[in-house]
Amino acid sequence: MTITMHDSQVTTIEDILGFLKFGGEFRQQNQKEAYDWTEETLVKFKYAYDLNRAEKGLLKQYIAKVTGYSRAQVTRLISQYVKTGKVQAHHGDRQTFAKKYGPEDVKLLAQTDELHNFPNGCALKKTLERMYKVFGRKEFEQLSNISAAHIYNLRATAEYQRVTKNYQKTKPHVVNIGERRKPDPNGKPGYLRVDTVHQGDKDGEKGVYHINTIDEVTQFEFIGACEKISEAYLKPLLLRLLDEYPFQIIEFHSDNGSEFINGVVCALLNKMLIQLTKSRARRTNDNALIEGKNGSIVRKWVGYGFIGQQHAGQINDFYFDYFNEYLNYHRPCAFAIEIADAKKKGKIRKVYRQQDYQTPYEKLKSLENAEQYLKKGITFEQLHKMAIRITDNEMAKLVQAQLLDLNENILKKVFASKSQQPQVLQKLG
Repeated sequence: MTITMHDSQVTTIEDILGFLKFGGEFRQQNQKEAYDWTEETLVKFKYAYDLNRAEKGLLKQYIAKVTGYSRAQVTRLISQYVKTGKVQAHHGDRQTFAKKYGPEDVKLLAQTDELHNFPNGCALKKTLERMYKVFGRKEFEQLSNISAAHIYNLRATAEYQRVTKNYQKTKPHVVNIGERRKPDPNGKPGYLRVDTVHQGDKDGEKGVYHINTIDEVTQFEFIGACEKISEAYLKPLLLRLLDEYPFQIIEFHSDNGSEFINGVVCALLNKMLIQLTKSRARRTNDNALIEGKNGSIVRKWVGYGFIGQQHAGQINDFYFDYFNEYLNYHRPCAFAIEIADAKKKGKIRKVYRQQDYQTPYEKLKSLENAEQYLKKGITFEQLHKMAIRITDNEMAKLVQAQLLDLNENILKKVFASKSQQPQVLQKLG
């Protein structure tokens, strides 16, 4: 059955019940016809006088299905009919403000904008001011006082677009290197977080750069130093750092810094079948683990003082010969467990317990079927020998002694006279 807004076949409540039960088709009309039909239907069935509550509900469903309006909209139309006896579109008297810039002003703005190849708002504002104040063009008097922000408002208007269709908003520069997402290791090692720590500037001279890398699941951490963030220095160091890990590397995640998000690093990782990802915008927690380690490891042990780039080799000897071994086999780390919040349903809390502190090596060994993650040629027997060859305290003493030697060697090269050393000597930790 096909009906229209002026259908006369439905005349009783039983007809409405049959229509709703067996369905029917209708053609949506414009608003005026829909409102007129609604009013006629309410009058025909004497909605305000003869119908009980159930019959009113059926009539409301019938009107909603024929007009296509929502139940809330039909309720509003019926309320209007009950109050006024009419169903009419309401056109409120909205407060309007006088336009400061008329069609001629917008046309002049668009023409000037196009002549100057669509500069930014501040530059265009200055041009409009000069046209009136410097060159005395009276037609620019109104536009000479326009704000830079309102220029962008007028650029979006239909009047402006009719004059010129060439204007395009400034587009951000997109670097299509690396996938922008948070890593999801799902309990598997091999998902690295990477960041750079700069050792300050002094008298226009750049300090050394520390490259900090850490595995998200086991917290295996390897740190290196390089003189400059360039291909010649960074590529060999990254290769060395990645080679130090005893397990396969799956993903390499950094922030959006150009030292890692570039073609050289991308090609290097692709060759090693390692995926490159980068942090999302306005998601500061995407790289929170490495940021925390920058403070608790690099800054705590090396400090904040300036160290020249020429000392990168000595710092690397300290890192790769002593410090990285200490971090991974002798320094316990906190590993959080996730529990459901008892007060807030659905919320997951991270809790750090004393019994969950482990060295990164112990954490790696505790993983289920951990042997599957090791690189070819590396066994837990080899790693265990390294872990127990020296006690934690003995390793810490060795690191402290080497750190002191490193500090003294750097200061000897910086200061010509030993008499100056006590004034500025500060331990790198």
